[in-house]
Amino acid sequence: MKLISWLVCLWVSVPILSQSRMELYLDSLGLVNVAKLDTTLIIDLMYTRADNFTGKVLYEELHQAYLHPEAAKALLDAQQRLRKLHPGYSLVIYDAARPMSVQQKMWDVVKGTSRNIYVSNPARGGGLHNYGLAVDVSIADEKGRPLPMGTKVDHLGKEAHIDTEEAMVSQGVLTKQERENRLLLRRVMREAGYKPLRSEWWHFNFRSREEAKRNYQVIK
Repeated sequence: MKLISWLVCLWVSVPILSQSRMELYLDSLGLVNVAKLDTTLIIDLMYTRADNFTGKVLYEELHQAYLHPEAAKALLDAQQRLRKLHPGYSLVIYDAARPMSVQQKMWDVVKGTSRNIYVSNPARGGGLHNYGLAVDVSIADEKGRPLPMGTKVDHLGKEAHIDTEEAMVSQGVLTKQERENRLLLRRVMREAGYKPLRSEWWHFNFRSREEAKRNYQVIK
């Protein structure tokens, strides 16, 4: 009886780790959970909450950041580069692989508005997130606090653009420190093989859309 009681207590105390249908599907496509590759990465998927530009929870069955193995390897390289420069810092992952079904929900919110430039149209093949080849990312300090970047992640507006940052600093829209933080993020991501997106300081692509459509599998 004592042995049975001990086993029951052990079973109750140990959490059962299970994957959702979506995560099992991403596994079947050969995508990888980046948190399993590097536990120092901070995962905070913004679409698991309603405080995003759509105002809705979009990821009900996805709570881990998945990427194509090539993109995941490059992300780990960026993390290592960042921690070499600032040992206490870490990348924060806000979005990674994204199903096309979620892409459609995003597009439905912005289509017919001036904000449609910030969301890839599923009818045209979607974007690099839909192949596990893009990541939305920022930097957290030693205490896990995101560095100030001038806007929140997911801000759809000119303040998030990267090609007018100098002017925005001179106009007082951005501080010098906020721009320096953006430059640090772009430095480590670029050196690891990612390319920034002009209109979103947090978004980085690992391949072009043409390469993705030609050589990679879309996430349905």
